[in-house]
Amino acid sequence: MDSVIGNDFKIAAPEPLFAGGAIVFEGVAPLDLAATFDCGQAFRWRPRGDGCFNAVVAGDAVNARLDGDRLEIRGAPRGKAKFWAEYFALDVDYTAIHKALRADARMRACLAFSPGIRVLRQEFFETLVSFIISQNNNITRIKGIVERLCSCFGETVGEDHQGVPDRAFPTPSAIASLSPEDLAPLRAGYRVAGIIDAARRVDSGELDETALRAMPTADARRRLLEVHGVGPKIADCVLLFGLGRFESFPVDVWIRRAMVALFPEGLPCCTAGISGIAQQYIFHYARNCGTIPQSKQPRD
Repeated sequence: MDSVIGNDFKIAAPEPLFAGGAIVFEGVAPLDLAATFDCGQAFRWRPRGDGCFNAVVAGDAVNARLDGDRLEIRGAPRGKAKFWAEYFALDVDYTAIHKALRADARMRACLAFSPGIRVLRQEFFETLVSFIISQNNNITRIKGIVERLCSCFGETVGEDHQGVPDRAFPTPSAIASLSPEDLAPLRAGYRVAGIIDAARRVDSGELDETALRAMPTADARRRLLEVHGVGPKIADCVLLFGLGRFESFPVDVWIRRAMVALFPEGLPCCTAGISGIAQQYIFHYARNCGTIPQSKQPRD
């Protein structure tokens, strides 16, 4: 039950090309890397200043670059081409999703602000820990804590373009044996207890990614809520970004305000099955533009 999405929005991912040491996918539009990496779903991608973005993903120090509708990924082995097609959801028909969402005028306003956002399929454990860290936090501080976690406990996998060591996200076993005192350098405060509990549950097999992917979404959500520090919003973020459940709809302060202003009667029916994807357009619009007062809502 991985990546639950209606058949109307499934397509075959483009076949990878291999050129100049890069994995290349053509015809990836709509995709905006800057908006996708900075919309609150991922915390390790960094702009390099030349149109490239660096990160360590799945143990590989990589950089990603767009050239028109051509996506180039360097630093990853050829054998991981399928992983990267799925990571960037290239098997999801965003053109069809946009067409569906434009049936509602308010969704059109949100979509028009940043149509190149895609919901990434990220690694489960990294997503779980990152969103535990996200509690009552802003994106800049979340990124800082995540980087300190990786610097302190992640395996070195290379150096970036400035010679700074690239480190992988720590494994569950690397964190499971640690104490709160060991994690004090993170400056993560009360979130440390949740980080440790999540690592221990995953390391022991009590919280199993494969089992979660096979469960109905409601059951997987209940299991996630058992982790210390995981409330409904974090559980829904993990379902959406770490387990590919595109119908999950995380609600934070920005979404709550946007829903009051834009969708007081609830999400429009055009978001059915893809409400998590719609949430990203709503969130990015609300966070950057504010929300439209109810008296000035666009009408269908």
